[in-house]
Amino acid sequence: MFIDTHTHLYLPEFEADRHEAIARALSENVNLMLLPNIDNTSWEPMLGLCAQFPQHCFAMAGLHPTSVLPETVENELEEVKNRLGNGGFVAIGEIGIDLYWDKTHQAVQEEAFRFQLLLAKKHKLPVAIHVRKSFDEVWHILKQESNTDLKGVFHCFPGNLFQASQVIEAGFLLGIGGVVTFKNSGLQEVVAAVGPEHLILETDAPFLAPTPYRGKRNEPAYIPLIAGKIAELCKISLVEVEEITTQNAVKLFGLK
Repeated sequence: MFIDTHTHLYLPEFEADRHEAIARALSENVNLMLLPNIDNTSWEPMLGLCAQFPQHCFAMAGLHPTSVLPETVENELEEVKNRLGNGGFVAIGEIGIDLYWDKTHQAVQEEAFRFQLLLAKKHKLPVAIHVRKSFDEVWHILKQESNTDLKGVFHCFPGNLFQASQVIEAGFLLGIGGVVTFKNSGLQEVVAAVGPEHLILETDAPFLAPTPYRGKRNEPAYIPLIAGKIAELCKISLVEVEEITTQNAVKLFGLK
């Protein structure tokens, strides 16, 4: 069994064939799909999909850094806090810092990230961390807030081997998706060096589809393509990648 640990199946990109996309995933032995929240607009479609497919889709609670705005962040974080009180979530996510477009709201993003790390510790849940042009900023806060109770994954890991070593040493996993199939991404060298023991699989669908679908809509059924590339890089079998990454995900997110 494969697990897609990060997919946005509830987004409008899947409006026309959402159930078919899930069926395609199941046919490829991708039996579990974890859905990270974005903001107030995504709670209902995300939770609705999990209610429709309770054996296959599992929700996270969080506020995405690109949705962190000074005028709404207080209400958004209060909503995350309240939703967590109802239980039923497998992680806090996706949270983090995104400085790709600009740094206008960096301070607010940092405050929101720290707040959600505290929620993760309170509820004893792992975190799915979004890092985009912000590794040093994320790492600084994580080191301040980290303790033995805090665990999680660097979603769509964007860093180099040194940064990967830091993440692994801190007890976190690397989320590996379609980017590992892109030539000259730099991620292939990292994956080959660290091995599958520190990895979990993800698509980030509908974004970042692996080769040969690069530039098209991504979906959970493509997880075996990502696993195949990891197997090639680590010089092991596809079955080994499947078993190791699935065990990693089950342990991290408390899945059954």
